[in-house]
Amino acid sequence: MEWKADLKELKDAGAELLPDGRRGLGVHGWQIESSKASILKSLQRQEWEEKLGTSHLPEMVFGHSWLVLKHLNSGLRIHFNAFDALMGWKQEALPPVEVPAAAKWKFRSKPSQQVILDYDYTFTTPYCGSETVEMSSEQSGASEETNGNVCWEDCEEQLDLVALASKEPILFYDEVILYEDELADNGVSLLTVKVRVMPRSWFLLLRFWLRVDGVLMRLRETRMHCVFGESIKPNVLRESCWREATFNAMSSKGYPVDSAAYSDPSLISQRLPIIMHKSQKLKIPDLLQAVTNS
Repeated sequence: MEWKADLKELKDAGAELLPDGRRGLGVHGWQIESSKASILKSLQRQEWEEKLGTSHLPEMVFGHSWLVLKHLNSGLRIHFNAFDALMGWKQEALPPVEVPAAAKWKFRSKPSQQVILDYDYTFTTPYCGSETVEMSSEQSGASEETNGNVCWEDCEEQLDLVALASKEPILFYDEVILYEDELADNGVSLLTVKVRVMPRSWFLLLRFWLRVDGVLMRLRETRMHCVFGESIKPNVLRESCWREATFNAMSSKGYPVDSAAYSDPSLISQRLPIIMHKSQKLKIPDLLQAVTNS
């Protein structure tokens, strides 16, 4: 779905495109912007491996692609990028998914190499996004970013999916791929983030989708919704849901075992059992008092 701006809808909603050809818009005190770039080159991959302390990265890392949602009054920046997501993968350090012995040879880059799957080659990440707050110095007028003032508190409130399904005009839409790996033709590991901006709110979906053919499916989704308001502090609700099932478990319920039946996570997500679900609201202290005076 390639987004094209409708200038009349933008004007009616009080929104405007970002200047200088940047991809995004400003609306109701928010600045929402995305950028897409090519995959990391060899030297850049080496730099990332050193920073992350690993010798493994996904086949395709879109290291210069990102999505940022900035709330101008509070200085809050909610952003999504591949490096932070891979940092989450490295820290979680899940054990490698066991694959059938007949499939292991496909993970070799050379026939003579022995297969040692001693790391999480699926690049599963608990990443839910990154948050920072830009605070200005009263003395110098300079600004700095910190993440120490932002937290998410558990709540009972849930996303209003009915309201989100209403036929509001879409002022801005984009999907950004952060990284992807085809697991040596044994499946797919894919991390994407999508954003949709309407006249009254924005909605975001961060999705990690894993399919190890014949073995396992894993879906980790984070949804965020923000209703526009005049408050200094934005009202952002976040809902995270993790689903997972083995192919054997799916087969026992009468579902097909053919991997081709599971190419689109949107179509089969409800079949996968939930292993974790939580709702949270964004909490920001009184930032106007939390100004650096140095």
